[in-house]
Amino acid sequence: MTQPLRIAIAGLGTVGSSVVRLLTHQQKLLHKRCDRPLQIVAVSARQQHRNRNINLHGIDWEDNPLALVTRDDVDVVVELIGGAEGIARQLCEATLRAGKPLVTANKALLAHHGYELAALADSANVPLAFEAAVAGGIPVVKALREGTAANTLERFYGILNGTCNYILTTMKKTKASFADVLAEAQHLGYAEADPSFDIDGIDTAHKLAILASIAFGTRVALDQVHIEGIRHLDLHDVAAADDLGYAIKLLGIAEYTAHGLSQRVH
Repeated sequence: MTQPLRIAIAGLGTVGSSVVRLLTHQQKLLHKRCDRPLQIVAVSARQQHRNRNINLHGIDWEDNPLALVTRDDVDVVVELIGGAEGIARQLCEATLRAGKPLVTANKALLAHHGYELAALADSANVPLAFEAAVAGGIPVVKALREGTAANTLERFYGILNGTCNYILTTMKKTKASFADVLAEAQHLGYAEADPSFDIDGIDTAHKLAILASIAFGTRVALDQVHIEGIRHLDLHDVAAADDLGYAIKLLGIAEYTAHGLSQRVH
């Protein structure tokens, strides 16, 4: 197909900028694999003149992300703003109501409002794609949705937050304190300036709720997830686990029990 797939991207932080860079640098490869060109026609973010090390030449800028939806030259909207409410939610709902496919990496939004967004997508008969919302480039959503379609799952668990995993692994290896390793992770860009979502287990809970809904065919139920983080761990805990031949990891666990679906982060 020679007609390009025309893409609008809202949010040009670390993820959004990387998507622009990937679509720009891999144009020929993506054209070959998708059998049509992929073209970014418009973007939107809070600060237009911020240095993001990406080439936006020939791409329209919209100050208001909602303007992306009403453009006649946009086929697909990609939401990479983040957050469960506000403009991110408004953009996603407006996109689906307009009958346009939506791609989002917004795990918080999906964990809180995934059912409503799925219903909007279904009624408009358009795709809602969110593979990158959980585990980044690892196709775990596709694996659960398609690869296990004929299987009855009883339980799954895993490490779902890279920041916590880095902190716990580094504490074990270097014997450095939680506070020191967290500060290092923030300096290296692995942790946010406000790391609460990561170290308090909320990010893991968002991802677990999304995966559990797919794995077990239920509504996303973030309010049903028991959540514990790693904020209060110290070197004594790490050393005690090591003495017993174990390592401490923050896990997201979902399983069906005699009393229904259990979802927990600890």
